[in-house]
Amino acid sequence: MPAAKKKAFALRLDPALHDAVERLAARELRSVNAELEMLIREALKKRGIDVPISERPKRGRPPKED
Repeated sequence: MPAAKKKAFALRLDPALHDAVERLAARELRSVNAELEMLIREALKKRGIDVPISERPKRGRPPKED
């Protein structure tokens, strides 16, 4: 199963906002990108929009076919 592609786009943030997200991400042991995803999901959920997390591909070698 191929990996789900992520949408890439440029995001302009106020430097103070980016610094705050960066500090929060460090406390949560996440990347800034992962932290932004979590914050957006939480905000959407508060508004009644539940976005399921995409299924991740299985890691490792595929099973041998007999």
